[in-house]
Amino acid sequence: MRALLDANVLISAAIRPSGAPGLIVTAFVERGAFDLVLSPAIVAEVELALKLPRIRKYLRSPDEALLWVTDLVALADVVGDTQRAKGVCRDPDDDTVLSAAVEGRARVIVTGDADLLVLGQYESIGIVAPREFLSLMER
Repeated sequence: MRALLDANVLISAAIRPSGAPGLIVTAFVERGAFDLVLSPAIVAEVELALKLPRIRKYLRSPDEALLWVTDLVALADVVGDTQRAKGVCRDPDDDTVLSAAVEGRARVIVTGDADLLVLGQYESIGIVAPREFLSLMER
C-alpha cells in the first residue's frame, strides 16, 4: 500500500513516537508496512516546524529529529510538487498534499488536518486520520 503522510503526522511522530503517528512511522521504518510518499513541500514544512522553538521544546533531541527527517526522505518515494489539484480543499495550501498523493499514486493520505479529513476521498485516494490508518495496516 502506498501512503502519503501529511506534515502534521510526521511532526506529531517526532514529538510523541508512542502515539499513533509515531507507530505509523515505526511500522514504515522497521517493517516496511507501506510505501511512503512525500513531496518537497511536505518535507520543507516538517523541517521548518522542527526548527521552531515552540516545537523544539517538545523534542527529545531536536538535532536528531532533523536527521530522522533526512532518513525518512531517503527511504520514501519523493514526488514533485505539481500543483495539479487547485481549488479542491477549503484551505488552498492543502491542495499541495492532494497533488502529491495523485502524483505519487498513493492509495491513502494520512493526516490530522480537518480541512483534508472532511473530504474523505480525492480521486479514489482515501483520506484518513492516523488511528484509522493503523487499523487499515492491521487488516
